Amino acid sequence: MFHLQGPQMLQMLEKSLRKSLPESLKVYGTVFHMNHGNPFNLKALVDKWPDFNTVVIRPQEQEMTDDFDHYTNSYQIYSKDPRNCQEVLGTSDVINWKQHLQIQSSQSSLDEVIQNLATTKLVKVKQTQRILYVMPETARKLLPSLPETKNLPLKPSSPRAINQEMFKLSSLDVPHAALVNEFWQFGGNERSQRFIERCIRGFPNICLLGPEGTPVSWSLLDQTGEIRMGATVPKYRAQGLISHTICAHIQALDKLGFPVYNHTDKANKIIQKMSLNMHHIPMPCDWNQWNCVPL
Repeated sequence: MFHLQGPQMLQMLEKSLRKSLPESLKVYGTVFHMNHGNPFNLKALVDKWPDFNTVVIRPQEQEMTDDFDHYTNSYQIYSKDPRNCQEVLGTSDVINWKQHLQIQSSQSSLDEVIQNLATTKLVKVKQTQRILYVMPETARKLLPSLPETKNLPLKPSSPRAINQEMFKLSSLDVPHAALVNEFWQFGGNERSQRFIERCIRGFPNICLLGPEGTPVSWSLLDQTGEIRMGATVPKYRAQGLISHTICAHIQALDKLGFPVYNHTDKANKIIQKMSLNMHHIPMPCDWNQWNCVPL
């Protein structure tokens, strides 16, 4: 595959991916942040240029030194042609199938491709599929033709009021990664904690400090620019803190011009209700992650 280097090529890629939203969202968000500092030192590969069919975003080789670290060994894929995608990924060394890794995409149609590749590469694969949401201002800017976007209220919704004497807006520091890791559904281990530390260092985040002066609710971005790892500690749940935190984070990211999106477990009715109240728009495509382990 062809490695896109230099700001001009990456900006052209971002512009092209924008035309394929929302299916290209996970890759588009990643490339957007590659064009704004590239804090995770990622690289973009295409099957051909400029009329590409398949895009793969991955870390530089020197970043992928731990064969068991699927948080770092992470690939984002968008393809206009799944058959081409399977051929390209099957005949190139773009993906190191000998490592524990994860593949992310906003295209459920890639499941067959990845399952077929896993069979030929002798890899065990597990798919996770979730609801993909885009935030109102991002939808207005990037997806104006969606019916849900046209029906958005003119004013953003306000979250439930909180006790501002007790809870103070702040930001996470690297030592807080252990707390975030404890409550992240995909985390809970040393490798995920290192990944969270990198996310805290690389991207704007928000938290609420409780009476003890420690974070009680938080929201932060991953390497694709998606809001992930948002949570509230059990002691302070059911007080509207997470909606307040996410709302503040979205406003800050909107001011920076970032595309803002997230995902929610299909079984998490509480967050789905919050998303509905905050006018987050569910996308016609899904959030997908495939965790791959060599046999």
